[in-house]
Amino acid sequence: MTVGPEETDVLVVGAGIAGLAAGLAADRAGADVTLVTKAERPESASTWWAQGGIAVTRNDPDQFAADIREASAGTADEAAVETLVEHADDAVRDVLVETVGIEFDTEGEGFDYGREAAHDEARILHVDAATGKHVHVPFLNHVADETDVTILEDTAALELIRHEGRVYGAVIERDGEWSPTFAGATILATGGIGALYPRSTNPDDATGDGIAMAALAGADVADMEYVQFHPTAYDGDRPFLVSEAVRGEGAVLRNADGERFMPDVHPDAELAPRDVVARAVKAEREATGEVVLDVSSLEFAGHFPELAEKCEERCVDLPHIPVAPAEHFLCGGVAVDDVGKSSLDRCYAVGECARTGVHGANRLASTSLLEGLVWGLRAGDDAAGRAASGEPSVADAPEDASGHEVEQIEPPELLDRDPALPDTFAREKFHRLRRVMGEQVGIERTPDGLGRAQAVLRRLKGEVDAYARTRTSRSLYELRSASVVSLLIARAASENEESVGCHYLVEEPTATADADADAD
Repeated sequence: MTVGPEETDVLVVGAGIAGLAAGLAADRAGADVTLVTKAERPESASTWWAQGGIAVTRNDPDQFAADIREASAGTADEAAVETLVEHADDAVRDVLVETVGIEFDTEGEGFDYGREAAHDEARILHVDAATGKHVHVPFLNHVADETDVTILEDTAALELIRHEGRVYGAVIERDGEWSPTFAGATILATGGIGALYPRSTNPDDATGDGIAMAALAGADVADMEYVQFHPTAYDGDRPFLVSEAVRGEGAVLRNADGERFMPDVHPDAELAPRDVVARAVKAEREATGEVVLDVSSLEFAGHFPELAEKCEERCVDLPHIPVAPAEHFLCGGVAVDDVGKSSLDRCYAVGECARTGVHGANRLASTSLLEGLVWGLRAGDDAAGRAASGEPSVADAPEDASGHEVEQIEPPELLDRDPALPDTFAREKFHRLRRVMGEQVGIERTPDGLGRAQAVLRRLKGEVDAYARTRTSRSLYELRSASVVSLLIARAASENEESVGCHYLVEEPTATADADADAD
């Protein structure tokens, strides 16, 4: 059913570090802020899952910038890198340390800075190896308790309300009820795309919603082919990320023969850029059958108690942790400027759903939380100013701004009496989507494989669109998002004939996804 329209100055979609920063900044600027998140628990946000930490300059911004550029294979946008580095320390100090009160690990009288792959020095602030949840929970509590931001949990944004290149808010769904929420400015902070792949370090509901909504509304997207795979996710039941910080403390990778192989691959060995390590791990697994992370050189339980607990729960035979690459981060997304503005008027994107240009073709470790924080603050402040600028307001939104009359936003009637049918359909199609993405649009790609992937994904999207005309559910909207974003990734990868960073083309075919068999 449909309920009456709501209004707010700034609508934020997503409650990870980027969305919370945007909401905080807009609230500080005096705007009326509504933040919606489809999550019911903090661990449903990608921020909660981040382990390593958050990078700062340590009074050497030039070297930090150089490390970002080198990790990106020279493709990072210079202006975006300057923006990140210039505002990094102030954002972390003001918001995380002084406002939220995060107690990062210390050593003596100062912070205990960690080092991770492709960093020239130790500059990572962390809390154990579970920084994300130790940042996210108190930040979420601060915004909920100490600001005037209205937070709506278990609330999904389904599509943007747009008209003639301008966004007026979004259609949201909560408890089965649909409603248009009009806003002077809308900020997308919906996180990543891990649900598109069979193995991921992201939460299960990371379906690329913000990118899909923006793309369907006509926003520019960029760098969609650059999907980063983390080289060390636990290879077993209930996989989990084994933080890069573990390698930073001295852990090494060994193949099934017990041989350490990374020194022969790259001068920085285990601390080479992520794309290099991920491909090497994949190659050794295929050649020898297994890769393990050997943590015998460090006091693992003392340095990383939460990771040690996860290993114990899964009966891992330490000091060797079996690992394999898993999808970790999308470097591309909705194309935005230095304050998060997209090509659509009054529409912003921040965090992993945005392409700021900082990461280029490959992200430097522990810059994702920082990017979300810096761009979230800048977008929230700018959006509040836009909403209060005196330009056409939400009251001027045309009745057809959502692509149809507002009073007709009612979801279509279910033709089936079984309300579980849309969810069953979504589960079946998700399995098919993940299979083709994992086989053909993964760490290594072939031109033929990308062509086959596009054919499968186009047909799948058509089936989703046809099914959704007569039935609907939140899971169907997530499937639509996933099919749109998957197709954008496969298409961008097919159009880029140069191997760079996360996008790596090979001559030999990878595992083949038979289009007809996939339909089973």
